[in-house]
Amino acid sequence: MLIRRLTLAVVMLAVACPAWAETIDIAIGHQSMCTDTYTAGIIVKELGLLEKHLPHDGKYAGVTYHITWNDYNSGGPITNEMLADKLQFGVMGDYPLIVNGAKFQQTDSLRSLYVAGTGYNLKGSGNGVVVPVSSNLYSLKDLKGHSVSVPVGSAAWGMLVKALGDDKMSLSDIDLKNQAPAVGAANIQTLKIDAHADFCPWSEIMEYRGTGRKIYDGSQTGVPYLHGLVVRKDFADKYPEIVVAFIEAIYDAGKWVEKDPMAATEQMEKWTGVEKEVLYLYFSKGGLLTLDPTLKPQWIDALKFDQKVLEDAKLSPPLDFNSWVDDSYIRAAYKAMGVDYDKDLARIVDPLTANKDLPNEIWHARDGIKTYATVKDFLKAVGDFEATGAKLNATYTYDRTTGLKMFGNSGFYVEAPDGSYSAFLLKPEADAYAQSVKGKVMSFDQAVASATS
Repeated sequence: MLIRRLTLAVVMLAVACPAWAETIDIAIGHQSMCTDTYTAGIIVKELGLLEKHLPHDGKYAGVTYHITWNDYNSGGPITNEMLADKLQFGVMGDYPLIVNGAKFQQTDSLRSLYVAGTGYNLKGSGNGVVVPVSSNLYSLKDLKGHSVSVPVGSAAWGMLVKALGDDKMSLSDIDLKNQAPAVGAANIQTLKIDAHADFCPWSEIMEYRGTGRKIYDGSQTGVPYLHGLVVRKDFADKYPEIVVAFIEAIYDAGKWVEKDPMAATEQMEKWTGVEKEVLYLYFSKGGLLTLDPTLKPQWIDALKFDQKVLEDAKLSPPLDFNSWVDDSYIRAAYKAMGVDYDKDLARIVDPLTANKDLPNEIWHARDGIKTYATVKDFLKAVGDFEATGAKLNATYTYDRTTGLKMFGNSGFYVEAPDGSYSAFLLKPEADAYAQSVKGKVMSFDQAVASATS
């Protein structure tokens, strides 16, 4: 009788707690202050998109998922935590991605895999170098001998190495300081440093808040700027379906943004504290960020170029791309969703052509986004609104040279002899164009006054 009761108790326990049931820890390192990681980070987290796609059948029947999101200022610390097996997934920019793969390959047995992207800017915009608005520095060459801060190991750090090299300079030509984004931005505002190099969207945050002025844009490197997802290989080998689920969540996050960029940016402002007007610059139609998780051959080429920059500067060990890049998971995700992967893979957005006919925009505090076909109409509308005392959240136009979207009040304007206006992100380019057309370079306020008169 006792044996029968014990047997029954064991059976009941087995039914209540199946032998195959387990808890799977999924720890993700993301960056809530880095816009280009949002579709694999804060959006997935807040909308519960990973939970939506995680498997619950087959070997995952009865599984309990323990998901944790860990927020970081840059990609370097994420790699360290992944190496320590405290994170399984990491979301980061191009140069940190490279360092992640290389550091894993330095170990005897650990490896990471680059399995999906999040977004990109073909021109390389997103990184930038900012000086205080009152500064008399206007180009990278002007920084020689000056104090420049950057989050060392970040995408902006890699950009700075490349940019200085292009101008026949190196890190030794500047007084380099390792500062987190928020610290660097605060020091720009208080004039404690001469310049700060940072990744998305810190340059634009400083522009929007009126504390900084961009003197170098990542587009000047001529190398695409991209972010992506890496995963520990041992985790991916054991739970490939979870990796696929994560990529499906990234895809859904992108579609959520594209459906209504204004509503999305207003929601993301609540999650991150980054102003919606800054986020709109990135996520709106024609914005600085193209949402796309595909692993394009061109991106791998760009990463290989970046890796050479780092290796030549002795800032990263070698990286075997063939064993690091793995598109099998994203192809499986697209197949499961019924989406044509190769079609998306072949699509590349060039701002110079894609944004050519897009209208200039004014975000009216009461009436929302209003559009204008020409720069002159846009400037005149700003002046008319200001004359009535209307509150404008932000203004947006496009750089004539690159097609990149930018804040209207951060640009330089050239009035041509025929009365037309062109906008430029950088003063040297505005000066060169003005000379070529015998035009006049103006600040935003001057251009508004001129167009309104």
